[in-house]
Amino acid sequence: MLDYDETLHLLQRAKNGDEEAKNLLIINNSPLVKSIVRRYKNRGVEYDDLYQLGCVGFVKAINNFDESYNVKFSTYAVPMIAGEIKRYLRDDGSIKVSRSIKGQYYLIQKYIDECKQNGRESPSIKELSEKFNIDETELMFIMESSKMPVSIYDSLNKETNSGQVVLDKLSDYNEQDEILNKMIIKDIINQLDNKDKKLIILRYFRDKTQSEVAKILNVSQVQVSRLENRILNKLKNKLKD
Repeated sequence: MLDYDETLHLLQRAKNGDEEAKNLLIINNSPLVKSIVRRYKNRGVEYDDLYQLGCVGFVKAINNFDESYNVKFSTYAVPMIAGEIKRYLRDDGSIKVSRSIKGQYYLIQKYIDECKQNGRESPSIKELSEKFNIDETELMFIMESSKMPVSIYDSLNKETNSGQVVLDKLSDYNEQDEILNKMIIKDIINQLDNKDKKLIILRYFRDKTQSEVAKILNVSQVQVSRLENRILNKLKNKLKD
């Protein structure tokens, strides 16, 4: 893996037309591109084609990145890669979302809305998976299907004829981008040892407080805080390309 300074050096060379530098960036960041591509498999487009689209988005990130953004290049590149793939699926792909998938998505979104209205936090992927008896991977596909082309005037609930249409929910779609980011970060977390992984999953994927994590791990809250800071620093170093 390239460190932060090496990445910036290669970015400067690539932006000046150095193809070798550009290729080195692509090669060393291929795991990042692949981690995003995997989220869009089984959508009617070959994996190799999706990977090429991801690389196109990655190259756009190289060309548009500016150090003054004050973010890591990998952080900047993720939405560029995902955006290129989603743009193709939306505009050029032959993807058609079935009525059953649409129906499942609307039911899931309705449940999420009800949780919020009752003062609860948004349910986790695991909770939704158990609630609707759907595999987590399949659930992610259904949630991502909300980004596929549908009429903005489609009814949200044809059974109750509530009068709400898709347009009414457009403001909520960005929540799914957060899910994508969490899944990408999860790939990196899998590289941690079991104890560190458990702490991070409890804190950031199960929404547990430090006190709750301390009870589960049978340590003090102060220890959890120190461990969490150490692990986050470790993750930051891993994220520096």
